[in-house]
Amino acid sequence: MDPKNFERSGLCLVNGNIITLDPNKPRAEAVAIRDGKIIGVGTSEEMKSLLGNKVKIVNLKGKTVLPGFTDCHIHILGFGAMLNMLDLRGAKSIKEIKEKVRKEAQRKSRGAWIVGHGWDDSILAEKRLPTRWDLDQAAPNNPVTLMRICGHISCVNSKALELAKITAETESPPGGKIDKDPETNEPTGIMRESAGFMILNLVSLGDEDYVSALKLACKEAVTKGITSIHCMPLLDQAQDFQGRAFQTLLMREELPLRVYLQIPEAYMSSIMSLGFYTGFGNHQLKIGAIKIILDGSLGGHTAAMLEPFSDDPGNRGILIYDEAKLREIVKKAHLAGFQLAIHCIGDRAVTVALDALEEALREKPKKDHRHRIEHASVLNEDLIQRMKRLGVVVSVQPPFIVSDGRWMLDRVGEKRAKYVYPFKKLLEEGIILAAGSDCPVELMDPLLGIQAAVLRQVASNYTFIPEQRVSVEQAIRMYTLGAAYASFEEKIKGSIETGKLADLVVLSDDPLNVPANRISEIKVEMTIVGGEIVYSKK
Repeated sequence: MDPKNFERSGLCLVNGNIITLDPNKPRAEAVAIRDGKIIGVGTSEEMKSLLGNKVKIVNLKGKTVLPGFTDCHIHILGFGAMLNMLDLRGAKSIKEIKEKVRKEAQRKSRGAWIVGHGWDDSILAEKRLPTRWDLDQAAPNNPVTLMRICGHISCVNSKALELAKITAETESPPGGKIDKDPETNEPTGIMRESAGFMILNLVSLGDEDYVSALKLACKEAVTKGITSIHCMPLLDQAQDFQGRAFQTLLMREELPLRVYLQIPEAYMSSIMSLGFYTGFGNHQLKIGAIKIILDGSLGGHTAAMLEPFSDDPGNRGILIYDEAKLREIVKKAHLAGFQLAIHCIGDRAVTVALDALEEALREKPKKDHRHRIEHASVLNEDLIQRMKRLGVVVSVQPPFIVSDGRWMLDRVGEKRAKYVYPFKKLLEEGIILAAGSDCPVELMDPLLGIQAAVLRQVASNYTFIPEQRVSVEQAIRMYTLGAAYASFEEKIKGSIETGKLADLVVLSDDPLNVPANRISEIKVEMTIVGGEIVYSKK
């Protein structure tokens, strides 16, 4: 996309169902766009006369227009890279995983890395995690690393352990765990949290590999009506190229959406030394928050919990940073003018994160800091009230409700489950919610996420904590105005109003009028960024 076109384009959308999210003018039938911004919202005739003759007119024929969607938690470079990895999503058994790895080994040369993702032990017939010995049978001559669907656990084979020099004597790294056989002390091949980086750091891609992967992923994003992303690091400890990849696409005029680039904590000092802070950049590519991963996942039993997992009574998960270290990092970032985005799945992680934020805010009060808790999966009444009092933004992933709902009661029990993804309660307390996918953990599809937040339907006969359902409009706001607020951009995006950026999505149907269980079936007809049509359904 040519950035110059942002400044020259004139576009008029007419005869549509425009849902503006502007309380002063909730509905309209036309939008006028010039120089990349909305210059008018009203009737078709009004907007045509406002723009004059030299303008492209799109007759919507009754189709629905919403503000462009923002995915506020996405590993888009990781998604792009994974498009070329072995996809194990939906594998029903370790036997099936082994067969896919075996075929991949036959396709690759001896010694070449096999990298896969997406396996989920909760649906495997063997009811256990795959091990190094399973993978050795499938690929004895290739190093193999396979990431669990959550991204917080990897299974590797003996060749990969050998290359990483991991033996029975190797100690687990801080914030991670190398699983060992209780009798022999040999590594089992299961690498939890930061231990996975000991393997993944050995897998390298070239610069152009990253750029190609990113270009492919962004192209896919706009087909889903996504006009902005809050991009999370690919790997928090092995990530020094993501910014360059985005900058390369921007300079090549091939970046089709807007990016709020989160910085891994490992690079915080480097970026601070240059004098940068949250908001540096322009409307298309800017620096966002400092991203900290504080705990793991519920699926992998590594989320940091106040009380043990109900189905693993001796386990309270993993806290990746000790509390003193976290307070030090949070304070340093806050004082330097950075927003923080802290990954917290378990209630213990949320508690520790809020403690650190509260201490930093006592030292330097800032009313409009907009520090973020990413995920906030397991909460309680006290934590909700603390987040409200501190003015924390909560970044949620509605598709988790459907995926995790299958086994959530097993993990946390009925009492705690009432506070798992309590979206309605959070909104009632006035807490700003911004929504995303956590792709590639979940599918990159805002309409799917909206449906999940509205229905919370795990199966045809099972709804997970239905009292926490939200309305369709509330769910849409989480992907638009809420997400814009989370990046300090609600004055320029998130609703269809005069003066705002012309970032829009055209849908085949109105999500406010179709049955809730059909929202995910709505088609994206067109995606517009800065007045330029970056995707159009053929």
